[in-house]
Amino acid sequence: MSDFSFHSLTPDLILDAIESTGIRVDSGLLALNSYENRVYQFMDEQRTRYVAKFYRPNRWTSEQIQEEHDFAEELLEQEIPIAAPLKLNGQTLHHDQGYSFALFPSVGGRQFEVDNLDQLEWMGRFIGRLHGVAQSRPFASRPGIDTQSFLFEPRKELQHSKLVPESLKTPLFTIMDMVIDKAAGLYRPASQIRLHGDCHPGNILWRDGPTFVDLDDCRMGPAIQDLWMMLSGDRPQQLLQLDTLVGAYEEFSDFDHKQLALIEPLRAMRMVHYMAWLSRRWEDPAFPQAFPWFATDKYWEQQVLALKEQYSALQEPPLSLLP
Repeated sequence: MSDFSFHSLTPDLILDAIESTGIRVDSGLLALNSYENRVYQFMDEQRTRYVAKFYRPNRWTSEQIQEEHDFAEELLEQEIPIAAPLKLNGQTLHHDQGYSFALFPSVGGRQFEVDNLDQLEWMGRFIGRLHGVAQSRPFASRPGIDTQSFLFEPRKELQHSKLVPESLKTPLFTIMDMVIDKAAGLYRPASQIRLHGDCHPGNILWRDGPTFVDLDDCRMGPAIQDLWMMLSGDRPQQLLQLDTLVGAYEEFSDFDHKQLALIEPLRAMRMVHYMAWLSRRWEDPAFPQAFPWFATDKYWEQQVLALKEQYSALQEPPLSLLP
């Protein structure tokens, strides 16, 4: 099996792997929206709905995946709503034909509404509770959010990518290097805790309250990482949203207001990392099909403009809470 490849993950292999846990599949496999891993919904003979997640080979070690699972179980034990893997035959992580996989209960709900202040208040409380648990100890094997992984290595990958048009390399890397230099200088987290890591609206389902899904990107990092992606709109709107989030968060966890200065560096890191992630995964057939615009001149022209805007944002005073 080549690195990061799903080429041998056939329907028969998926079915055999699931049934090796003792659960019998009694429906078709419905592929869910996931690019980094392969995720399928199905029902068993009792008409119970499950989700099977097959991890991308060689992305995480078994120890790192198990740490994700243990974190989810720890949160669930504290009644924090999280889609945690099921323990079957005494274990949550299973292996078959070179693939690592886990089974989860199927969780329903609608997407969290970023412009709904009542929902934001709920989210602030639940992230505060999540971080209250997360602060109890660090990850032992999961990596952290750092400039090497999110700025410098992605920049190197993009420099060698054949997907960046030659005619746009000079303007792209000129502004990217300015953004990287500024963001790296500003990203100095004083403390790091265990995080959800990718806490954006698409990873929150809402039904009588929030449920967190997908801890696949859980890492060590600053607490603000699990808050800033819920901010939207112009600066006044974001200030109101931030005040709502942090006010509710502080009912359960202390928040270091100095971390607000990390929002724009973290945004810059996410932008650069995302471009490199798409480039790195381009040989996976799912990526050209899902992101056909990535290989176009127009996309890279837009990234030049987006990086220029981000460079300006990095030079503005950070958001601050309402008095």
